[in-house]
Amino acid sequence: MKKTDLLIIGGGVIGCGIAREFSKYNINVLLVDKESDVANVTSKANSGLIHAGFNAKHGTLKAKLNVKGNRMFDDLHEKLNFMFERRGALVTCKSEDNIGKLEKIKKNGIKNGIKKIKIINKEKLKEIEPNIHPDIIAALHAPTAGIVCPYGLTIALIENAIDNGVDVLLETKVLNIELEKKYKIVETTSGIIKTKYIINSAGLHSDDIAGMVGINDFKITPRKGQYYVYDKKFGDLINHTIFPMPGKVSKGIVVTPTVDGNLLVGPNAEEIEDKSDLSTTSEGLKEVLEGAKKTLPDLGKNGIINEFSGIRAAYKKTGDFYIKASKKVSGFINVAGIQSPGLSAAPAIAEYVLNIFLSEIEKLDKKNDFNPYRKKPVNFKKLSHEKQNELIEKNKDYGEIVCRCEHVSKGEIIDAINRPLPAKTIEAVARRTRAGFGRCRGGFCEPRVLKLISRELKIDMEDVTYSGEGSYILIERTK
Repeated sequence: MKKTDLLIIGGGVIGCGIAREFSKYNINVLLVDKESDVANVTSKANSGLIHAGFNAKHGTLKAKLNVKGNRMFDDLHEKLNFMFERRGALVTCKSEDNIGKLEKIKKNGIKNGIKKIKIINKEKLKEIEPNIHPDIIAALHAPTAGIVCPYGLTIALIENAIDNGVDVLLETKVLNIELEKKYKIVETTSGIIKTKYIINSAGLHSDDIAGMVGINDFKITPRKGQYYVYDKKFGDLINHTIFPMPGKVSKGIVVTPTVDGNLLVGPNAEEIEDKSDLSTTSEGLKEVLEGAKKTLPDLGKNGIINEFSGIRAAYKKTGDFYIKASKKVSGFINVAGIQSPGLSAAPAIAEYVLNIFLSEIEKLDKKNDFNPYRKKPVNFKKLSHEKQNELIEKNKDYGEIVCRCEHVSKGEIIDAINRPLPAKTIEAVARRTRAGFGRCRGGFCEPRVLKLISRELKIDMEDVTYSGEGSYILIERTK
């Protein structure tokens, strides 16, 4: 039996952000996730947008935490060394009749606390986005919006939390929770965990986890969205994240650059029953492409290097985040319904949850030795030739390129496998280094990455998986 003070269930960006906040205090924290890596479900498959905060309805938790979270990113970026850029966002308009809608969005944004927000005309729009659809006549411009690598952010948060004493158990599914007077006995696939407190940040399954202790006052509705990723030669077609006029259910098909230099389009929005349905469909992807062409008319299927889908955990009853300490079960906090702008709000959500804990559950003492900084991982291709040569002189592994598409060195892959949260799968290495995420999608580098994982973790090559249980690459030796 493993004992801890606080158990966090769920290793997405929210759970990992909460873990880092609590690592500032004197409390034993254990984070568990059923997947083989953090950020393996919703947090890996989204648009990577840090919203300015003009869309969320004024007065909601979404609005409050979105705007606050957005402002926290510069400091987090400096301390944790993840990829983040303030590119700004545009909400476009093709009709004079819709200018009034832009004005309403602007007023809502100002009420939410956004200061730098304005409506620009067609002439100014063409100046900053020359490739935009010629029918677009105006746009709302919010320069504080940004883009981030969502799994890069999540990994940075949990690595810093681990450096500050948080424990992590992956491939650990929660099966049942029994309540005792002072403790909660949690049955998992990795054994029994005895804990005083639980924070339920299990995303799509947060209602299932809450149901294990008799909390049935919220229900999660899975909402799937599909995406296309374009090759890097399309990455500079636009300079901002560009939205169409938003609809009732979603913000529409977004066209955005990524921090890695690609172009990303999507998502559509489809309510589904199966929380594990990550399939893509010809109909859904057609909707995505047709929507994207309303912003960039020359887009086609040429240049697409990947398609994927992600599922958002929607709380339809209010449409807002559901973040509460349970009145029914003491020491149990639900953090649920975290759909867009959840990524943008993540740092503020973590702080909000900590404050609920401190005010409603238990006071904690701050650590004197909390280290807010994370050592910057090597990004070989972004170094100057001089710096690259210095690095190679110290370690020849950095001079051997394993992934040609993304220019990733052997040294970076070995580093990823040996970081505070080790990359133990092909996909986990790709998330940390981008080896396999380029134009050939791992056709050249995947066998070499597999061998390095096998060597560094001292496991048989047949035991290396792409993304956890059941995703084996090799079956047996032939010679």
